[in-house]
Amino acid sequence: MLKSVCLKKKISFELSIYDAIDELPREYQKLLDSAVKSRKKAYAPYSNFQVGAAVLLGNGEIILGNNQENASYPSGLCAERVAIFCAGANHPNEVVKAIAISANSKDYEMKIPAGPCGNCRQAMMEYEHRQKSPIAILMRGKKGPIYKCDAVVDLLPLTFNNSFLRDS
Repeated sequence: MLKSVCLKKKISFELSIYDAIDELPREYQKLLDSAVKSRKKAYAPYSNFQVGAAVLLGNGEIILGNNQENASYPSGLCAERVAIFCAGANHPNEVVKAIAISANSKDYEMKIPAGPCGNCRQAMMEYEHRQKSPIAILMRGKKGPIYKCDAVVDLLPLTFNNSFLRDS
């Protein structure tokens, strides 16, 4: 009798961690500041968890989004998808260079970054795959370190994209 062999493969990525915003390049400082300002305008009366997102386009324009909840919670929309969908709807031919995310709770102060949810990762991955270039992601709580990933695919390995929807 043949014994089957299991092949194991480790999938990992690099994460840059910055202690202070002034360690970032100027355009990323501005992007993260924009995400913080957008976070403060989030409509989150049910979760008290506010998230702001800022998308940096290739032309230098910054598109903002924040989470939007409603009474049939949790059927609202996350900040990352609000921002990236707005960028896609209004600037369909512009490359997305980076996305900054700022999260905090009204009930406690976040000192570590919160990563995007699975739905947001998939939505951002769609744009990265479509434009065939990486989208950097910056994440920060109200205080504390800033995490930077070089591409959305880092946060969503073994990604699902439109190549699976075609006959090969």
